[in-house]
Amino acid sequence: MENISILFAQETTTTDVTTTAIEEASKAPFSWSEVWTEVVKWATTTGIKILIALFILIISFKVINVVCKKITKRLNKKNADATLSKVLVSFLRIMLKILVAVCLIGYLGFELTAISAVIASVGVGLSLALQGTLSNFAAGVIIVVMRPFKLGDFITSNGQSGTVEDIRLYYTTIVTTDNKVVYIPNNTLANNVIVNVSVKDLRRCDLVVSVSYDTNLEFAKNIIKQVCNSTELALKEPAEPFCEISTYASSSIDFTVRCWCNRSDYWKLYFYLMKEIKLALDDNGIEIPFNQLDVHVKND
Repeated sequence: MENISILFAQETTTTDVTTTAIEEASKAPFSWSEVWTEVVKWATTTGIKILIALFILIISFKVINVVCKKITKRLNKKNADATLSKVLVSFLRIMLKILVAVCLIGYLGFELTAISAVIASVGVGLSLALQGTLSNFAAGVIIVVMRPFKLGDFITSNGQSGTVEDIRLYYTTIVTTDNKVVYIPNNTLANNVIVNVSVKDLRRCDLVVSVSYDTNLEFAKNIIKQVCNSTELALKEPAEPFCEISTYASSSIDFTVRCWCNRSDYWKLYFYLMKEIKLALDDNGIEIPFNQLDVHVKND
C-alpha cells in the first residue's frame, strides 16, 4: 500500500509539472522577433545550401548537355554508327544527371541510405505498375544490340511504314511518306515482324498485267517485255525482266511482271511500268479487261 501511494504521488507530481509548463507556455507572449531570428538562422544555413545546390544543379546539367553534344559531334566525325552513338549518348546524359542529383542530395544533409531504401521500395512499386514501360525499355536495349534496323532505314511493322528518324529506349520514331510522325513502342517492334527495305541495295518490282482471253498471248508478252527493256531503271542483273502467264482469272489472263532495280529507283520504275505498259497495250489494240458477267436468257 505504501508503494502504491508513493507511485500515485509521483504521477500526480509529474502531471502537475507538465500542466504548469503548458500553462506558462500559453501565457508567454508571441514574439515575432524570435520567429524572424529562426528564419534568418535557417536562411543563412540551410537556405544558402539549397541555393548553392540549385546553382550547381543548373550549371552541371548545362555542362552535361554541352559535353554530350560534343561527344555526338566527335562520333559523327569518326563515322560511328548513328543509331548506337545516339542511344549511348542519351543514356550517358541521363546517368550523369542522376549522379549529380544524388551527390547534391548528400550535400544537403539527407541520409543516402534512407533515400536508397525509399528509392528501392518505390522502384518495386513502379516496376509492378509500369511493366509495359519496363518491357519497352528492355525491347529498346534488344533493338540497339541486335539492330534489325538503324536510323534512316525504311521499315514496315504493325501496319505502319516509314523512315526511322529516332530510336529511344522506350519508343522508336518513324516518319511516313506523307510526313506524319509515328511513335511505336519498342515492345511492339520487338514482338512483331519488321520489314526493312533499306538493307539490300537492290529491290524487285512486281506487277500483275491482265489481258482479255482473245488476246495473242505471245504478242502481248513481247510488248510488255519491250516496255521493261526500254528503261534504264530496270536492271539486267541479277536477272533480266521477267514476264509470264501466272493466272487464268474469271475475266482475264494475268501476266506476272518482275524487274530488278536499285532501291532508290523502286517507285520510279513502278509508276513508269504502270503507265507505259497500259499505253503500249492500247497502241497495239490489246484490251485490259474489267470484271464482267455474261447473262444468257433461256426462253422456254
